[in-house]
Amino acid sequence: MNIFVIGATGFVGGGLARHLAAEGHTVTGLARTDAAADALESQGVTPVAADLDTRRATAVEASLRADAVIYAAQADPEQETATVQDLTRALAGTGKSLIFLSGSGVLMQRTAGAWSPDVFAEDDSFIPEPLAGFRKAAEDTVLAAAADDGVRAMVIRPGQIWGPGDHGHMSMIYQSVAATGAAIYIGQGLNTYSHVHIEDVARLFSLALDKGRPARLYHAAAGETPNRWIAEKVAEDLGVKARSVTVEEAEQAWGPFGTLIMAASSRIRSVNARRQLGWQPEQPDMLTMIGDQRLRKLALPSA
Repeated sequence: MNIFVIGATGFVGGGLARHLAAEGHTVTGLARTDAAADALESQGVTPVAADLDTRRATAVEASLRADAVIYAAQADPEQETATVQDLTRALAGTGKSLIFLSGSGVLMQRTAGAWSPDVFAEDDSFIPEPLAGFRKAAEDTVLAAAADDGVRAMVIRPGQIWGPGDHGHMSMIYQSVAATGAAIYIGQGLNTYSHVHIEDVARLFSLALDKGRPARLYHAAAGETPNRWIAEKVAEDLGVKARSVTVEEAEQAWGPFGTLIMAASSRIRSVNARRQLGWQPEQPDMLTMIGDQRLRKLALPSA
């Protein structure tokens, strides 16, 4: 297939682009700068000079030249909303594939570090996180395009994505050591995100491109680990203490938005992905990253 990846220079989009190119697909990727274009070319991905602001029309034109489009960008709400609307309008009636990368943050719960028993499969109802309302609206726009406009449109909603180069919860807890001298967690530290390795996410995208059903949502979750468990393992690795902190103390290490994420729970099950696509994660344990030298460097005061 000829696949256009919007977000190909990012952590997730880049992983998807490399995976699909390795499978033998012709992959093009959006590049906002010359440096980004050079990086894509070095990975076997053909760059398309465009962005989601002043050159969004160029990105939409590139989507029409592809067999499939993957939206995996981390854009601001206005850019994402406008891009999804433009893409679904442009692809209407073409039968082309469009896969939108979302995330389990749309259903996260603000538990202030407490455990939540709630876990959501793809078709379960939930109350969206207010700050992620734009993302839930984008999901709905994509799924409606399959039902109403003849686009083979799907949404993939992973949990926390981890792997080499990520910036997730484990990275943030290593960073907290540099800021506070301890591996910190908020309150009880029992709040939990489902997580999944970038390679397993990439395999799910491949399966969705091959046999995914239009207007379907697919979750990607392999395991889950409470933040306190992560903090205790980080503390053990570095020879420091693991310590519970208040929201106010946490903001000194992570800022307000990072603290919001690190105090919440977001648990999902991959029912459709496993039953309909046969997806099975191969790397379920995020704690295997403990001791990684990249992460240890984040704990240094100068990091």
